[in-house]
Amino acid sequence: MKGKINYSVTDGIAILEVDNPPVNPLSDGVRHGLIESMEKAESDDSVVGIVLTGKGRSFIAGADISEFGQQIEGPSIHDAFEKIEKSTKPVIAAINGSALGGGLETALCCHYRVSSKQGFIGLPEVNLGLLPGAGGTQRLPRLVGPAEALKIMLSGRHIPAVKALDMGVIDSLSEGDIVEDAVAFAKDVAEKNETHPLVRDLNEKVLAARGDESIISEARALAAKTRKGQFAPGKIIQCVEEAINLDDFDEGMKKEAEYFIECLLNPQREAMIHIFFGERAASKINDVPKETPKMDINKAGIIGSGTMGGGIAMCFANIGIPVHIVDQDEENLKKGLAAIERNYKFMVDRGRMSAEQMEKTFGLISSGLSYEEISDVDIVIEAVYENLDLKLEIFKKLDEAVKDDAILASNTSGLDVDALADCTKRPGKVVGTHFFSPANVMRLLEVVRGEKTSDETLATIMSLGKALKKAPVVSLNAPGFIGNRMLFGYTTQANKLLLEGALPHQVDSALENFGMSMGPFRMLDLVGLDLGWRARKLSGTESPITAKINDALCDLDRYGQKNGKGFYNYVEGSRAPHPAPENEAIYEQVSKDNGFERREISDQEIIDRCILALVNEGAKILEEGVAQRSGDMDVVYINGYGFPIWRGGPMQYANMEGLDVISAKIDEFANNDPEFWRKADLIESLSETKGRFGDAPAPEDRKPVSGFNKSSVAGNL
Repeated sequence: MKGKINYSVTDGIAILEVDNPPVNPLSDGVRHGLIESMEKAESDDSVVGIVLTGKGRSFIAGADISEFGQQIEGPSIHDAFEKIEKSTKPVIAAINGSALGGGLETALCCHYRVSSKQGFIGLPEVNLGLLPGAGGTQRLPRLVGPAEALKIMLSGRHIPAVKALDMGVIDSLSEGDIVEDAVAFAKDVAEKNETHPLVRDLNEKVLAARGDESIISEARALAAKTRKGQFAPGKIIQCVEEAINLDDFDEGMKKEAEYFIECLLNPQREAMIHIFFGERAASKINDVPKETPKMDINKAGIIGSGTMGGGIAMCFANIGIPVHIVDQDEENLKKGLAAIERNYKFMVDRGRMSAEQMEKTFGLISSGLSYEEISDVDIVIEAVYENLDLKLEIFKKLDEAVKDDAILASNTSGLDVDALADCTKRPGKVVGTHFFSPANVMRLLEVVRGEKTSDETLATIMSLGKALKKAPVVSLNAPGFIGNRMLFGYTTQANKLLLEGALPHQVDSALENFGMSMGPFRMLDLVGLDLGWRARKLSGTESPITAKINDALCDLDRYGQKNGKGFYNYVEGSRAPHPAPENEAIYEQVSKDNGFERREISDQEIIDRCILALVNEGAKILEEGVAQRSGDMDVVYINGYGFPIWRGGPMQYANMEGLDVISAKIDEFANNDPEFWRKADLIESLSETKGRFGDAPAPEDRKPVSGFNKSSVAGNL
């Protein structure tokens, strides 16, 4: 039986230790063990109290996700909880680590809760498209009040033990051995009290909330702001409404069960669990053995003090790794450090860290003007602007300046990592680390594997990425890597739709309603329309058709948010876009000059063409082995490009729509634009077998020697 409970008795207290590594989920064996152990403790007259704890670093980290949607044989979670809750002897949850989801719901069934200082609690089911389905929506509001319970459940955040104590979730904080302290607590309450409190009976806070409409309206506003388009938050709010308004706890539990099933059957649940497992799979490199040694990263260096360099430096300092920033310009260095300090002060003002924490963390960041100052670092990340000649010059200097076993990484969004490696004496230590801006906020880290990047370097960077609280994804060294290569087709289609008759606000609105965090034209205004325009002017390059409107706007000094006018108009001090009807004559003229007859375009066509452009290019990336698996591309788009998590990423979206449907739509688009809509062979073959991208065979060779010269890659950029 997978998972079990270790049973022992100490000084009249039964100790039930959940032993289901690595995180003690509530799988079948644990549920069986809980019931058997509770019955054993109840029937033993020498036992006066019960302590429930977890082995290792977790109390209980939640339900067994692999069981969701499956037919469950044997006892349910509710069967086990009933044994705990109806115990005639006091049951104390000794929270030794994470008590998340079903773990916290287990603790809420106990009469008392004691936690170590390292413990933390939370109900993060919303991140999987679900709601707490084992009483969490009914018990937590009774303990902390409906308003606070809703914030915890809608955010899915982890609450440290000290704060949980202040909120009233736990009754005591252990200063020493958690089990010893819980045993002492159990003996004390067993001796003093004949009856013991049940959370289900604590009605004072839900009754006080009855009739207060502001609690639910504020929760709905929070969900609309932070969980746009998601199904589960609305059901969580409904559950808490039932907790407030129903007099019978068991009736509230029935409603929770009904709403849980609705979430379970909703497609968003499959999509979000796909990402949950996808992030874990993405951290594994298929041909790098698990036992590959990893370097210790005790100190880091950053080249460049701009927005990216400063953000990356914060990532290291935030986890306690000293970091030294080098910049050739002292004024730039001062500005960069000032920006970092402002970021930390903002966090203090928002209550995200204390002033003491800021002082300690900011103190880990040092700076200077010489490469000699980073001679002892274990990794140095170059974070200057995208110019290959400049980066080559820097890498040659770094190769001489830092110790021989240090990793040299480039924060590049698309340049040739192999070229950087070849200019050093340590090509195996060279890797791409594409952070996303702002680097101290965005979770995605594209790890670019050069032809000569060693297994040790890769294993180290992937481990470091997780330590930095990123979602690391490996890409082979090919133009655009994964994310930007796919983005090219997406923006190409957006620009073609503009030429064919759509307006920027229509394209953006359609894609934002689909769930994208920002439409392509809002994104272009944010980045700056003049970047590509100026580069083309300097090089004398002819503008591609898809850039004609962009360049026409720049010719009229419409550069985007930076000067208050681009595809949209902006009011000073605000990023909110306002329609720019004066641009419509430009769109019509450029369309006419380039042979386009403008027409009415539906929102569905906008969505299909932009999203399927991502899917089709993603399939080619998978065919070539640039990405290891389709789920990796979904992780990239969820964490780096604003794709809605509740759709599971572009490749999972295509899976759920059906690849036969996707294939047919691409064929239809190819009638008018065969060059762009060259369908990936993989889509054709999988559509014929009703397959999914996860069924695609892995290419045998994931290291194409031709790299940046690979025509099948470069031809699409």
